[in-house]
Amino acid sequence: MADYFAHETACIDEGAQIGEGTKIWHFSHVMPKAKIGKNCSLGQNVFVANNVVIGDGCKIQNNVSLYEGVILEDYVFCGPSMVFTNVKTPRCEFPRNTSDDYQTTVIKRGASIGANATIVCGITLNEYAFVAAGAVVTKDIPAYGMVAGVPANLIGWMSAYGDVLKFDAQGHAIDSIGAAYTQKDVICIQPQ
Repeated sequence: MADYFAHETACIDEGAQIGEGTKIWHFSHVMPKAKIGKNCSLGQNVFVANNVVIGDGCKIQNNVSLYEGVILEDYVFCGPSMVFTNVKTPRCEFPRNTSDDYQTTVIKRGASIGANATIVCGITLNEYAFVAAGAVVTKDIPAYGMVAGVPANLIGWMSAYGDVLKFDAQGHAIDSIGAAYTQKDVICIQPQ
């Protein structure tokens, strides 16, 4: 007996690796070479392709497709109907549909992607990055970076807890749970 839950309408292909405590809801499809960690939640109509890796504690909302080349580290949030791509220059007449054609997209620990955002393939969202709803991400996002717009631009910084960080003149900020952050330069901050 499986140590995860899959709704009766979900299609879990033989060979898929699914961690304990994970829940997979209505009309979702997990391919045979997919790897899903422990205690994840996959909403309705989620597709997980071969060779996708999903870490522990991830939440993938309704209508999200994770194509080959996508890697989610632990505790990643994917909002409803957000989009991953895996080929930079798709063409129907000249298909690019082998593993060699796919670009790797890495979403690091704790990152959050808002509803209807698009993540163009071949980039990295670093630890605890935050992508606003509807944004189109075309380049790497620094750790704790908060981006919005089309194309997405850095608009601020967000703590691991989810607070918008406001730095003082010395480049220090404290979030609502007391975690301290230092702005090292204009592209990266790190917890102290």
